[in-house]
Amino acid sequence: MQIVGYRTGPERDPALVIAEEGTLRTEPLAPGTELAYSLGARHCAGVTVDGTHHACDNAKAPYCRLHTDMWPCAICTGNCSMPIDACHEEHAVYLAAFAPDVFKVGVTRSWRLDTRLREQGADRAAHILTVSDGRIARRKEAEIAKRLVDRVRVPTKISGLHRGVDEHAWDALLTEFDVIEQFDFDYGFSLDSSPIAETLATGTVVGTQGRVLVVRHAGSTYAVDLRGLVGYELADGATTKDVQSSLTAF
Repeated sequence: MQIVGYRTGPERDPALVIAEEGTLRTEPLAPGTELAYSLGARHCAGVTVDGTHHACDNAKAPYCRLHTDMWPCAICTGNCSMPIDACHEEHAVYLAAFAPDVFKVGVTRSWRLDTRLREQGADRAAHILTVSDGRIARRKEAEIAKRLVDRVRVPTKISGLHRGVDEHAWDALLTEFDVIEQFDFDYGFSLDSSPIAETLATGTVVGTQGRVLVVRHAGSTYAVDLRGLVGYELADGATTKDVQSSLTAF
């Protein structure tokens, strides 16, 4: 068995995607689910074609060079020929807040705005511009990114999972823009203290926020980057490896 992907919702329930001898199945990550897997070696997650998984033994994980898709929009700042169909759709420019006070600018196709924000695990967000295509959106994003970040790393998101957004700082930022719509997300769980960042597939699922999975195991709460699990071989049975414990576990 190998973890070859994950789903983050909201359009589909959060889950791990597991391949076994070419066949795919999902491991639900609904709150209360008991995970009991041990992680083995990690290597390329391969590729899925027409519903069949094709394994790859290359050591590079989560994907080797042969199985890495380059998304042309990832580094685009609007100086492009709009090479993909999605570029020609209406786009939204947004601000997203990650507790307590990390604010980023981003763009997405207008019809995907709510979904995109939830995929990122944003705590708050504001739709600030609607433009006719992706090239214009990227130019607007690049302009705003001169003073706001345009990406937030998962460790930063994990560090704020137990905290709320700095209301004063967020409200002050919004006064600088003509806000079209605001969002306030609830992922169905709350934490009293910062979870421990760890890579494991054992424990009771507390919930997911974007691609961060929160589990309780051996008296401690852990935050797992789902992308960090992709490529690992799995064995049935809870992990026996030593993991850092929180003070509340004693």
